[in-house]
Amino acid sequence: MENMAWLLLLFPIAGAIINLFAGHRFDRRIIGGIASVAVAASFLITLVLLVDLLRLPAHERSVESVLWTWITIGSFSVPAGLLIDPLSVTMCLIVTGVGTLIHIYAVGYMDHEERFQRFFVYLNFFIFAMLILVLSNNFLGMFVGWEGVGLASYLLIGFYFDKEDDTYGSYADCGKKAFIVNRIGDFGMILAIMAVWTAVGTLTFVDVNHDFHEPGMVSVGVANLICFLLLLGATGKSAQIPLYVWLPDAMAGPTPVSALIHAATMVTAGIYMIARTHEIWYLAGYGLGSAPMVAAWIGGLTALLAATIALTQTDLKKILAYSTVSQLGFMMMGVGVGAYGAAIFHLMTHAFFKALLFLAAGSVMHALHGELDIRKMGGLREKMPVTSWTFTVGAIALAGIPPLAGFWSKDEIKASVLDADLLLYIIALVAALLTAFYSFRAAYLAFYGNPRDAHVFESAHENPATMTIPLRILAVLALIGGFINLPFFPVLNNWLEPSIGHHHLDVVTMLIAAILSILIAAFGTMLAFAHYHRGEERAANLLKPFQALAPLAEQKWYVDEIYQMLIVSPLLALSNWFANIMDQKGIDGAVNLLGSSTMIVGNYARRIQTGLIPNYALSILLGAVIILAYFMLA
Repeated sequence: MENMAWLLLLFPIAGAIINLFAGHRFDRRIIGGIASVAVAASFLITLVLLVDLLRLPAHERSVESVLWTWITIGSFSVPAGLLIDPLSVTMCLIVTGVGTLIHIYAVGYMDHEERFQRFFVYLNFFIFAMLILVLSNNFLGMFVGWEGVGLASYLLIGFYFDKEDDTYGSYADCGKKAFIVNRIGDFGMILAIMAVWTAVGTLTFVDVNHDFHEPGMVSVGVANLICFLLLLGATGKSAQIPLYVWLPDAMAGPTPVSALIHAATMVTAGIYMIARTHEIWYLAGYGLGSAPMVAAWIGGLTALLAATIALTQTDLKKILAYSTVSQLGFMMMGVGVGAYGAAIFHLMTHAFFKALLFLAAGSVMHALHGELDIRKMGGLREKMPVTSWTFTVGAIALAGIPPLAGFWSKDEIKASVLDADLLLYIIALVAALLTAFYSFRAAYLAFYGNPRDAHVFESAHENPATMTIPLRILAVLALIGGFINLPFFPVLNNWLEPSIGHHHLDVVTMLIAAILSILIAAFGTMLAFAHYHRGEERAANLLKPFQALAPLAEQKWYVDEIYQMLIVSPLLALSNWFANIMDQKGIDGAVNLLGSSTMIVGNYARRIQTGLIPNYALSILLGAVIILAYFMLA
């Protein structure tokens, strides 16, 4: 088992290297095949690891594989090692399983692209970095993967680096925005790693969790400090308030990138990291002002804010982007209240239905030659039946309607929030209501009703099997994925318990939360149905009080503009001042002054060098007289 785990990393990076150096000799299908098979091979190895772990007793399902000691400086020692346990294997199944489907889809979707080879090199490299992140047995190794996915994300978001339009502006700038915003979170991660080492003298997850679990080893204050720093890292990577602004602009990348990085894998890294360090968060406590409760509230506000923005967007990918931010907020609420199993459960189901929704949106975009404005669509189910029904399945799962996967995972998070904080639960319910509304809105305006643009409708067509087969598989997973963790048969929670502990909920809380979840999802869906399908005046009257807020939500609450005014513009002004005043007139002026002074002194000194021997003899005599006088007077 220990050695086999390293093959998980070998195959994706091998696929990237082969396509990087030899891809120009291959046909496009071979390039795509190599990349897809590499990820599929890692998925098969993960299945083998899963079976091997299941054969072990629950308390022994944590195996470390260390190849060598990576860094040794005095007492500071970090191994190059992997941790194979239920949490890492679950994450690997999601990354490689959904990743394989997205790779297959991308073969068809990217077929017309000039930089086809480069795209699959980047995609394989991303899978490699993500596997390092989730498999590493220590903070420093995880941080290498953390930075690796950041680099891969930058390359993939800015894949169309030479493109500009009215929706995203410069696509290269979108990649830079994601990279820079994530650096803020990464700064918190670096400080957290230093703080962990200072507190317990180790960076290995097993040892860190053990030391933080031991009474008296670390104070609650230190645990909270570390958790706040970790939260900063998670806020950047998992797109929470106030660092979520990079993710919507990341839709500038190709749609398979949106599905893989910004729905199923990279953006969930912060949630995974908090679950992995659960003992630190347990010690920090769940009182008012503690880091876990701050995380929960950040998640709740993120879920609500992003849902309001998604309500008003007309670009199909932008709707899904803000939906992703909102669902990440639900996951953050889950880990914030200590429901790590529920958060990982929602992470998994979200990977299924959100990857499905993004790929279906890409199928629409591919068929309509880049068109994503839902106001120009309608009736597409006639021309794109597979894309239509699969998108609808994903939208129902996102809305949280039983018995689809999204209901079970989101309901478990809301039940945990209800058990912890009533006000936060009300915020979660409102966010869930808005989710159901915008899910139906997106599905109906795109695929149902009458066509609203004849030219767009006539150009529509279903896509090839390489794109529709992954949609069908993900739709099935969105349908049945929730059954792996039913309230009365929590297979996933029991599986993850050795890695993240147990979170108990009483039956009454779960029942109340389930009933309210069903009512809220049903009400949101029926309200949207009445408004968009029937055009009922009653539904319009219910929505009328919120119409005044619609312009603000359409402009994304002017968050980007506020950042531009308060942060970006002052920093640019300060940079220009340093460049033009401090640099040119200060530093350059000082260097130029030194050079000018040297030239002036040199010009005067040059006059002394006459070349006449009597003058030099006189100078020697004067020097001797001065030295003699000095010694006589001293």
